Amino acid sequence: MKFLKSLIIISIFLTTPIKADLNENLLNQLRDGGKLIFIRHAYAPGGGDPDNFNLNDCSTQRNLNSQGRKQAKNIGEFFEKNNIKIEYVLSSEWCRCKETAKIAFTNFSTKSFLNSFYSAKYAKNKENQIKMFNNYIKKFKSDKNLILITHYVFISEVLNHASSSGEIVVSDKNFNMLGNIKINY
Repeated sequence: MKFLKSLIIISIFLTTPIKADLNENLLNQLRDGGKLIFIRHAYAPGGGDPDNFNLNDCSTQRNLNSQGRKQAKNIGEFFEKNNIKIEYVLSSEWCRCKETAKIAFTNFSTKSFLNSFYSAKYAKNKENQIKMFNNYIKKFKSDKNLILITHYVFISEVLNHASSSGEIVVSDKNFNMLGNIKINY
């Protein structure tokens, strides 16, 4: 038992500096610019959307709660505090993504290719959305970062990563994941 406790304590001390170095390395890459920054919308309780949901009516959708709005504010503060250069902020047309973008960054535009294809109603759009997204990224040229506020299914499809609410997932323009940062609320 004493050996096990010692082993746990040693592993905590050994991994903490490594994790800190990885985060600092990722921050430096973000400060260098030219990265794709996928952000899963901030916390919106539940999963999916109600059956009657309408893309043009936020009252029919799953939306951010007070924790989600605080998380969105923390996301914006993270970018500001770390002096991360941003070219554009693009958001899904879903209200929870737009609200995350507005709270975190103020200025943003929507792109339908970032929309969710989780529900059966939108699943048929997946291939076309990914194609439009890839075309957009091929044409995107900047030494600043591109922020993409989207959904779990989109991030999972593009990066093969299971993101949590408000998580920042960084990749290069070839969709090689460089790391991730979890933002609390």
